[in-house]
Amino acid sequence: MSRTTSNTTESVFVGAIDQGTSGTSFTIYDESGLPVSSERRAHEQIYPEPDLVEHDPAEIWRNTVEVITDAVATAGLQLEDLATIGIANQRETVVIWVRSTGEPIHNALVWQDSRCMDIIGKMADRGLEDVVQRTTGLELDPFYSAGEIAWLLENVEGARERAQEGELLVGTIDSWLVYNLTGVHATDVTNASRTLLFDIEELEWSERLLEAFDVPKAILPSVHPSSHPTAYGVTEEDGPLEAEIPVTGVVGDQQASLVGNGAVTPGSVKQTLGTSSVLQMHTGADSIQSENGLNTTVGYQISDEPAQYALEGEIFTGAQALEWLSSIGLIGAPDETDQLARQASDTGGVYFVPAFQGLATPDWDPSARGTIVGLTLDTSRAQLVRATLEGIAFRSRDAIEAFRKDTEYPIRCLRVDGGMVENDFLRQSISDFTQLETVRTRTEEATSFGAAFLSGLAVDVWSGVGEIQDLTEERDRIYPSIDTSALESRYEDWRRAVSRSMEWTSGAPTR
Repeated sequence: MSRTTSNTTESVFVGAIDQGTSGTSFTIYDESGLPVSSERRAHEQIYPEPDLVEHDPAEIWRNTVEVITDAVATAGLQLEDLATIGIANQRETVVIWVRSTGEPIHNALVWQDSRCMDIIGKMADRGLEDVVQRTTGLELDPFYSAGEIAWLLENVEGARERAQEGELLVGTIDSWLVYNLTGVHATDVTNASRTLLFDIEELEWSERLLEAFDVPKAILPSVHPSSHPTAYGVTEEDGPLEAEIPVTGVVGDQQASLVGNGAVTPGSVKQTLGTSSVLQMHTGADSIQSENGLNTTVGYQISDEPAQYALEGEIFTGAQALEWLSSIGLIGAPDETDQLARQASDTGGVYFVPAFQGLATPDWDPSARGTIVGLTLDTSRAQLVRATLEGIAFRSRDAIEAFRKDTEYPIRCLRVDGGMVENDFLRQSISDFTQLETVRTRTEEATSFGAAFLSGLAVDVWSGVGEIQDLTEERDRIYPSIDTSALESRYEDWRRAVSRSMEWTSGAPTR
């Protein structure tokens, strides 16, 4: 789908790649932060076995080139009209390729993939959980990139030897795209902070963790600020884009959403309702170690300024739960769920724990699996759909409770974005269960705009990070509609349902 407005080439334009779990988009923005045109391509989801998920990195690269060229053409521009390109990406997905040719030696291992569970279990057996959390701010979990990198080095024929001889490079999707665009092997602090290999205080690769996971430092990308005028190189005239455009912004998708939602002051919180659903609280220049199942992560860094940090609550399964309902024929399409859920006055005591890839915040159990409890012969289709949406909302409450326990910041509202943000029943449920107002800004694609804004800062399209708040005006707001007394007994039942889903598969470390 494309959207175009009338512009002249006298304006300043910034392009943003948003490379997500299900597809790749490219959006062009003008200096007022409004989208000029956008193109998107989906890519294949590859499932070699249950719980294994792969992407074809060559397909992702081809799609990236196509959406860039098509979006520029739709806007009536030339590639040279772009002042810069920024990149936001699915974060923990790993690609390994040949340094000299750029050829991948294996499909990308997606963040949802669980094949490294045994590797993570062995790390836990060695007592590395505390050092991992202190150094990286993350739980020791198969969700993150280090286990995937270790698995590739151990299981792809010849990979270990070729890596040691300097023939291979590895990185998350941002690094793969930067390498193909400019020839530079680089990543930014936000993506590096999601690998289990990065010291988030020193902002450098951790020698101790590299040794623990047996990952050669030489195959990893150099690490730079999320917004930088020169670190990521320039596309080449003889390359696939046939133009010289600086790449000046690189940022993980959730951190891009933090910026794109205007959540750039300490205590502000956003939630992205996408394939997964992730909440982040901006904590400023201070990294706060959670005692309640949140992750500490780098929020963003602008050139030589201090890094900004965030606390993060993970919900592994968001829109995927609705896609699952569609795949089994319970619904025709995910966008039907808003109206279907309203056909039931309640769930009839049914709770759906969306733990298809395990549980994250605050429980952190990779062995958990999706669970439906409370079914009776009277349970209706509408009640199951309602329980699915409420399950996502209850997980949002779990994360908000952790924010409240870990920090003293008063949470005034929850800024929301992502593919499910149009589902008003889900938004109302999140407002009700968290007792927070949910705010949607005028920026329909906060992730894309966050990447565009950070790249634009590096080339002076915008003057400072505070300017983002002028570019992210409020579009609408939903208020809580139930009182807390009616909620608490249901929340207790929800937590009982969560406990039923845990420790379901064998061989995984549990928390």
